[in-house]
Amino acid sequence: MAYERFDTPASAPPSRWGQYWKLMRADRPIGTLLLLWPTWWALWLAAGGLPPLWILFVFTAGVWLTRSAGCVINDYADRWLDPHVKRTQDRPLASGRVSGREALVLFAGLMLVAFALVLTLNWLTIGMSFIGIFLAASYPYLKRYTHLPQVYLGMAFGWGIPMAFAAIQGDVPVIGWLLYGANILWSTAYDTWYAMVDRDDDLKMGSHSTAILFGDLDLVIQGILYTLFLGTMALVGVRGGLGLYYWLGVAVAAGLIAYEFWIARKRERDPCFKAFLHNNWVGAALFAGIAAALALG
Repeated sequence: MAYERFDTPASAPPSRWGQYWKLMRADRPIGTLLLLWPTWWALWLAAGGLPPLWILFVFTAGVWLTRSAGCVINDYADRWLDPHVKRTQDRPLASGRVSGREALVLFAGLMLVAFALVLTLNWLTIGMSFIGIFLAASYPYLKRYTHLPQVYLGMAFGWGIPMAFAAIQGDVPVIGWLLYGANILWSTAYDTWYAMVDRDDDLKMGSHSTAILFGDLDLVIQGILYTLFLGTMALVGVRGGLGLYYWLGVAVAAGLIAYEFWIARKRERDPCFKAFLHNNWVGAALFAGIAAALALG
């Protein structure tokens, strides 16, 4: 889903290491950015400004590692589906250039490196990391059994938010859980744009998504999700006592979201994909607002 992105067939197969790189989507940074912005929101809010540099490094590297691991386990779970979808049939697992066993070893290696970084933090953060590992590993299988994998995506890849508060403050205050809830709403919304791109293929193959669940009400429910997201971010601002610069960031984010609805209003594949990509700027605007509010008062 959000960490998958479009794939385009390569003119020549990359090397073995290149196949692993492609399997990790390391050449496609949008998924990492969509996970990184909320993590940075949390780190800056938890620290009241620039966080300790080692903690910043651990969480930034952890986002890249867990997103890469998520892409690997997603393709492993979808190896029955991807060969039948035009845009995914050239993926390393779908094309047979990487075996299922290799994918599992790569997934385990990425998660072990991420866990090794977490071991340098406090015990609460270490304990919470086990929940994160379970959420990340189980997410790809949800699309077989429920129409809400996008919600679970937000739970899985937003788990760095409460972990960030735990690492810096030693507990997770109310504002941390508010931010986590806001991220679930946001992830559900932006990944629904992505699911709208794949809706026809998913229906043919029996896969599930919020885009299928919402049906003709997709744009209406998207509007509700984004409104709830912005409303929750407003609560974060009130709870955190954030000033003018934060509210400017929220206003810019709201304008960017309105633009997404404009370009995706006809539910066409390419515009829906552009709306999905556009959320990178939403996350960046909110981060800029948080950082400026904390730095400048």
